[in-house]
Amino acid sequence: MNFFPWRGRLAVGFLLVSLFFNLVLYATFDDIDYIVKFILAQLGFLPISVYLVTVVINQLLGQREKLVMLKKMNMVIGSFFSEVGTELLKFISQAQENREMVQQILQVDMDWEAADYRQAVSRLKKSDANFNHTEVDWQRLRDFMAAERDFLLSLLGNPNLLEHEVFTELLWAVFHLAEELGNRSDVSSLPDKDYEHLVGDIKRVHVLLLTQWLAYMEHLQADYPFLFSLAVRTNPFNPQARVEVV
Repeated sequence: MNFFPWRGRLAVGFLLVSLFFNLVLYATFDDIDYIVKFILAQLGFLPISVYLVTVVINQLLGQREKLVMLKKMNMVIGSFFSEVGTELLKFISQAQENREMVQQILQVDMDWEAADYRQAVSRLKKSDANFNHTEVDWQRLRDFMAAERDFLLSLLGNPNLLEHEVFTELLWAVFHLAEELGNRSDVSSLPDKDYEHLVGDIKRVHVLLLTQWLAYMEHLQADYPFLFSLAVRTNPFNPQARVEVV
């Protein structure tokens, strides 16, 4: 029996159960014509039953499972911004030449609606972020990314990432930046060409990070108003933001 696939054993078991009940039916009514009509009637409803089970019910269960996984994924995203994302945004924003424009776009408050988030994402994609490598504290950024390397690796190993391609892409971009910085012994005196390369990596992280931050803020506003309130009061793009409630 160990060499017989479990699906085969299950099929044989169901067939035996079906045969047993048909024998009981025959023994009770002693009418083979009735049994044949009964089987044909059941076969007539079989396609409908298969459709309900394989399509409708399976889709409902799949949607429920997907919602559960997305909820877990949002928890992972929240931990990412708490540990790495928000601080990384501060590092990057300091070197952005047109940061006042980005700050104006990202003035998220308690009254924002879905249309405001869509408009903010659209404006960010149209804006051209420029960075001055002399304004980046490369050594501090390198040390920060090195300290968070294990945390980033743990996030990359999370199986729920398969359900969130955008966040996965962001993680790879952040991890790549950490790898680039970690493989340079002295980031305070690099050739200008090399700084341009690192600025390109920062730009990649910047766009993905802002887009994901907005999506995360919208999620908090919809599902966790108390967390959203704290996120608004600690908005890294609002110079007037204060954590204290006034």
